[in-house]
Amino acid sequence: MNRYSVILGNLGNTCDRFLPTGYKDVPPKSELIRQAAAIPGIEGIELVGTWDITEQNARDIHALLADAGLACVSIIPDLFSQKRWGLGSLSAKSADTRRQALEECRAVSRIAQQIGCPLINLWLGQDGYDYPLTADYRTQRAHLTENIHTVAGEFPDLRYALEYKPKEPRNFSFHARAADTLLMANETGLPNVGVCIDVGHAFMAGENVAESAVLLQHYGEKLFHMHFNDNYRSWDDDMIVGSVHVVEYLELLHWLRETGYAGWYSMDQYPYREDGAAAVRESVAFLRDLETLLTDARRADLRKLITAGDATATTRYLRELLFARA
Repeated sequence: MNRYSVILGNLGNTCDRFLPTGYKDVPPKSELIRQAAAIPGIEGIELVGTWDITEQNARDIHALLADAGLACVSIIPDLFSQKRWGLGSLSAKSADTRRQALEECRAVSRIAQQIGCPLINLWLGQDGYDYPLTADYRTQRAHLTENIHTVAGEFPDLRYALEYKPKEPRNFSFHARAADTLLMANETGLPNVGVCIDVGHAFMAGENVAESAVLLQHYGEKLFHMHFNDNYRSWDDDMIVGSVHVVEYLELLHWLRETGYAGWYSMDQYPYREDGAAAVRESVAFLRDLETLLTDARRADLRKLITAGDATATTRYLRELLFARA
């Protein structure tokens, strides 16, 4: 069975740029953890550094998770929501800013070691650019690679997953697609640096997510982590899983099994107006139902369809499967 987790903040008050205060109240962390533990299938939590966990409260947060029977599966350093990262973090032109960002990564890595969390998920949303002739692509990518290599080299017992997204908050991100992010992960030369696929980010990038997963697994089993949500492909809507894409998710789950992905299936969505726990519950339920649907016999059917490459036969099979005729 797959292992399911959720980013803790998904259950709280998610804010958009039109209402920075958000549309809901802000429950205490203990309540969010209680809500997560009550969702069928959820066994793990992802935390955001400074938002959820710091070196000062790490022991208390760890105790709350342990009491709820939840593992901390990943910590995401906050290198995106503070003013000091406005012109980049690990790739910033300012040497002092890069130093601060590296220290933030080290602090989060120490916390992870302290509480037994195995993975640091690096979403470097501010590392990119907005206008032509404003970024030194060679130098800034070199800074980014060097700093990732530094922190991952200092903490070889942890894994570092580079999460890509084509844009937002910057108009162009240095980690924009599966392929360019894989190149940087491999350029570090370290076995503990890989990639996180956020399915919605991959949709935004125009990717076929199943193919992206196969690519990452083919070149060194570099798919370290997965974030699940849905969107209409034009923006990072962070909707309930399966609300837009169904067949694409079925194919993705098939290929995750085929390529031996053994990481967490983590929910990352922004239910601005919906009940957060209910939205996450539906996402997990959708994925678990797909998991149940993909029996060994049906996965054998899919292998035959892929080998044959007959689009009409594949479409017929999917129609009959989804309408309970197969």
